[in-house]
Amino acid sequence: MKRNISFTRRQLIVAGIAALSTPVNSNAHVQKGDSSMQPLPTPQQTAWQEAELSMFFHFGMNTFTNREWGLGTEDPKLFNPTHLDCEQWVHTAREMGFKYLILTAKHHDGFCLWPSKYTDHSVKSSPWRNGRGDVVRDFARACHGAGVKMGLYLSPWDLNQPTYGDSPAYNRYFMNQLTELLTGYGEVSEVWFDGANGEGPNGKKQEYDWQGFYKVIRTLQPEALIAISGPDIRWVGNEDGLAPVTEWCIQPPDPVYHSGIHHPVWWPSECDTSIRPGWFWHPEEDSKVKPLTQLQDIYYRSVGHNSVLLLNVPPNSRGLLSSPDIARLREFHDWRDKLFSRNLAARCHTVASGSSEEHTPERAVDGREESFWQPNPLETLPWIELNLGRSQAVNHCTMREYIPQGQRVAAYTLERWDGVTWQPLVTGTTIGQKKIDRFETVNIQRLKLTIRQARDTPQIRGIELYNGE
Repeated sequence: MKRNISFTRRQLIVAGIAALSTPVNSNAHVQKGDSSMQPLPTPQQTAWQEAELSMFFHFGMNTFTNREWGLGTEDPKLFNPTHLDCEQWVHTAREMGFKYLILTAKHHDGFCLWPSKYTDHSVKSSPWRNGRGDVVRDFARACHGAGVKMGLYLSPWDLNQPTYGDSPAYNRYFMNQLTELLTGYGEVSEVWFDGANGEGPNGKKQEYDWQGFYKVIRTLQPEALIAISGPDIRWVGNEDGLAPVTEWCIQPPDPVYHSGIHHPVWWPSECDTSIRPGWFWHPEEDSKVKPLTQLQDIYYRSVGHNSVLLLNVPPNSRGLLSSPDIARLREFHDWRDKLFSRNLAARCHTVASGSSEEHTPERAVDGREESFWQPNPLETLPWIELNLGRSQAVNHCTMREYIPQGQRVAAYTLERWDGVTWQPLVTGTTIGQKKIDRFETVNIQRLKLTIRQARDTPQIRGIELYNGE
């Protein structure tokens, strides 16, 4: 399911990212005042990144036609989820640790899961609940009732709409539908735009009015994040759920999504993938749910690489999450819960090369969200040492920066004391919201983190050690 087909622009942006990834300076020494030049996240971006896990629900006409991409000519009478239960979806997701949930309110086939007054190609023309049902309403009520963040996917491409390809007319239609979704269902925390685009019935390619779409969102839901084809959250570049090991939230602006902006922006990445081979439910894929080992690798290489994981779990034609998917989600949750249940470095003894009076080294291990260790800005190679008190088996190190004030670390090393000298353990680049380093199990009593390159004075929010065996 392609997220953006403007490959030329993407290639240019990737080239810009490579240039931007070069640190401001060759070591950790940063001139006073540089922090004012670095982009910072909004509170909404920070909350989204800290949540770490989002869940996608691909559900619609394709669920009943056993297709991935519909044609826009499907009969609405095919849509009839006889046991639809959005509370089952939402409570399952929340129980498994997912905090942002996104529903495909309209996919490329143009079929609307709400009774839009601008088209008959919607649930109001289906036999489900005698044409009086509204999946978006049920989903919104379940999300708000469970205290999780609700997001809506609205495909700009619409294979059913006759005005598609007549750019001004269709853009008005699309903004009218946006207005329906953003005014009728309470708080919307994320609006998710696919970038797919094709020719309309007139043979012309639709030119999306992205800035007009954004204006509608900012007016009606000013705190909603605009994702993928938008200025707040970007696509990581694949549908495997994998982020690169060096992942910056600081990015060059996209000339379309950040119109008129010519300086770097805070544009964190999202890793989307499906728990099944397809994005929509297909009965033959009940036996093809991703194994736990694959979900583990995806987690390490998304959340553990300073990104957010958006995992798709498609409801079936009855309107329920299927038992194989739920079973795998539970295994995935229980694995994370067990692995990260006992932080061996919690409140351990710390020393550092230096620090400010307020942000002392113990702040890196006190477990508080508003705490961080910050070295003296004049240090060229600041370091912090953790002493666990006794030697313990360790094979995971999790680190976090204080991202409300930006992403700063560009290169670091982890070393362990062997009783005589410091031995190298990990050499890394970016940290950001979270970096998870895995290594062969070793006994550690003393661990040292050295910051070798940074854009600004580092702020280390947390260092945690685990034994995953």
